[in-house]
Amino acid sequence: MESGSGAHHWSHQLIKMGHEARIIDPKFVIPYRAGGKSRKNDRNDARAICEAAGRPHMNFVPIKTEAQQSILMIHRCRRQVVAEHTRTANQIRGFLAEFGVVIAKGVTRLKREWFQCRLDHADKLPLMAWEELDELYAHLLDLHQKILRYERKINALNKEDERTQRLMAISCIGPVTASAVVATVGNATVFKNGRQFAAWLGLTPREYSTGGKPRLGRISKRGDVYLRTLLVHGTRSELMLTHKRSDAKSRWAEYLKLNKSWNKAAVALANKHARIIWALLTRNETYHLV
Repeated sequence: MESGSGAHHWSHQLIKMGHEARIIDPKFVIPYRAGGKSRKNDRNDARAICEAAGRPHMNFVPIKTEAQQSILMIHRCRRQVVAEHTRTANQIRGFLAEFGVVIAKGVTRLKREWFQCRLDHADKLPLMAWEELDELYAHLLDLHQKILRYERKINALNKEDERTQRLMAISCIGPVTASAVVATVGNATVFKNGRQFAAWLGLTPREYSTGGKPRLGRISKRGDVYLRTLLVHGTRSELMLTHKRSDAKSRWAEYLKLNKSWNKAAVALANKHARIIWALLTRNETYHLV
């Protein structure tokens, strides 16, 4: 069946009945709904799904267990609160700027300077404006507490799963990233190798080769946006520390920083981390720096 909000539920029900359930990405079905049957309706969709599912090299969506779905629900709720947290901080800074009060970017900077700003500019803004800003700041603090609660839940779940603990041994892979990877991927053996796993995450260049001439374009950005974002942002942090280390991976990262742009180096390092993650999950090994 095509992936959707109820696909995992129906997959579980079909598996209980003894069937082999498979979930396919809708964009892989579209090319098979061609010719005289190009109009989209349930009948043509079903035919296209059957045609696509019979292809020998078709990629399917890994079926998640109910426990995985529950963990990912925590991650999605946390992600939504983090976005609102950032949005609220930017809104406070924007309102202050309208009255000529400028605070540098960053939520941490805003929290650190808020009370001093409140004292220094108490007479510069009308009382009505300060009342609204105080409510927004209180809302910002409440959102921060919600984020911490979600992170405590994730940390507690990580202590019960040895896979996440092994992944956290990788530099720049924190509790949130490790939990999200294990909950999203589940059984990593569905990927043939680490390269295929990295491509599934959208960390490889888009290929458009012809006539025996390879042509690689921009990073494909396919797959799970949340996982890719966590991995890339984690490598951005690590790139600021690689010059202090002497292991092989850090030396390679330093070479990338000298010869490529910062963003390309971050994506390349995220690709390497994706391959390491696949190896640790499939081989049940522990990560060691070389």
